[in-house]
Amino acid sequence: MTLSASSPTTLSASGPGAAAPVAVITGGARGIGLGIAHWFLAHGHRVALLDIDQATLAATAAQLQDPARVLTVHCDVSQADQVQSAIDRVAGVMGRIDALINNAGVAVFKPIGATSFEEWRHVLSTNLDGAFLCSQACVPVMLKTGGGSIVNIASISGLRASTLRVAYGTSKAALIQLTKQQAVELGTVGIRANAIAPGPVETDMAKLVHSVAIRSDYHDVIPLNRYGLVEEIAAVAGFLCSQAAGYVNGQVLAVDGGFEAAGVGLPTLRRQAGA
Repeated sequence: MTLSASSPTTLSASGPGAAAPVAVITGGARGIGLGIAHWFLAHGHRVALLDIDQATLAATAAQLQDPARVLTVHCDVSQADQVQSAIDRVAGVMGRIDALINNAGVAVFKPIGATSFEEWRHVLSTNLDGAFLCSQACVPVMLKTGGGSIVNIASISGLRASTLRVAYGTSKAALIQLTKQQAVELGTVGIRANAIAPGPVETDMAKLVHSVAIRSDYHDVIPLNRYGLVEEIAAVAGFLCSQAAGYVNGQVLAVDGGFEAAGVGLPTLRRQAGA
């Protein structure tokens, strides 16, 4: 199945009759990754979804019911051999890669003293090493069709410290620096790299682990007084991979309802100011 990529909000396929552009999305079986996949599919792309959760990946493929445009690959992004094998398969089946969304991530929420080295390494190897390995594997494929775009899903925790996030926050801060390195080195060969730093987002996982008290706290400190939507993160990822963002490179965009901008503002004073 070949689709046109004529929309100004999509990447252009190169050459006459070229196949629709391809977006590789890690952690693509659910949540933000799946939301990003829906955006790309709606904008004329094919997608390759990489995920460590084989059962959920299979369920997602069955839900999407679009084998001509969707390829699912079981992969642990922290393992170099699995990453290279997965990207080789994507390139072999789909013929090109135009966008890479490094979304796969894990978290351990413990105090510094209670975080084991094994937990530290698990978070860093997935959130940081995974993005590094996937980028290394995808870049040579991107170059064959003239370049592309990398979007790293970081976090507001990579911009500001927070309790119990020593491994997670450090991994996301490092991912932001990796983004800048990618932008500087790969921009010269036609590959842009940017990062998104989401605040709290309405995902199934957030609904499961965020108590009523935690949700109330977030509402108090976020100027828009709500969680973000998966679709809002996906739209920004799509924009950053589109021609409309053709001169955007090396940037970190906080999609957080104003959370990062609010700094140390006190919710009580904000409420008084809005009275």
